[in-house]
Amino acid sequence: IGLCYSTSVSEMDKNSEILKIVKEDILRILAEAREAVILDSISEELRTSDRSISEAIEGLKIDNLISIKNNSVSLTKKGNCEAEKIFEKHLFLERYFRDIKNKKDAHRMSHIIEHYISEEVIDNLKKLSTFKGDGKPLVEFKEGKGFITDINLDTQLFERIISIGIFPGEKIEKMFDLPNGIIIKIRNKKIFIPRKIAGNIKVLSNEKN
Repeated sequence: IGLCYSTSVSEMDKNSEILKIVKEDILRILAEAREAVILDSISEELRTSDRSISEAIEGLKIDNLISIKNNSVSLTKKGNCEAEKIFEKHLFLERYFRDIKNKKDAHRMSHIIEHYISEEVIDNLKKLSTFKGDGKPLVEFKEGKGFITDINLDTQLFERIISIGIFPGEKIEKMFDLPNGIIIKIRNKKIFIPRKIAGNIKVLSNEKN
């Protein structure tokens, strides 16, 4: 998508990240169901490779987070605590986005963001709740430092930009305006964003929060 940043990701890191996401999705599904879930229905909902699901299931079993009986998966006591945290995070994100998005987009964005967002950023979003959707497009933002309040991109671009650490609730610093894009700084990482994408990222000044 034209984004440039300094961090390289190895194939091993990518596989580890995918496995983490699949594990969290399985725990969320079980927390939402409040009962044992058939393995096949988990595969249908996740729509990822059988290998990733098998590895995730095995990892969750080893960590004593799930148990399997008669081809059904259920949470252990330990797993229930972990799953509830993931599910609560998902519900909070859906509530945040439903005020500025339609239901379908809010659900989609929550599913993507929940795997990358930290507790610190969740706390930022809670503080930003009264400013949902407010802020200026990044291309117009002049204040320097602020918080991202919204990102309005299609699914593929949205997931790509989230994966490198650009998401609502994150602190952002606008470094330079260039003819074809903008240099921003997030958590000591400098990133180039094309102007077309930057126009769909809303930022609220620190002073207004």
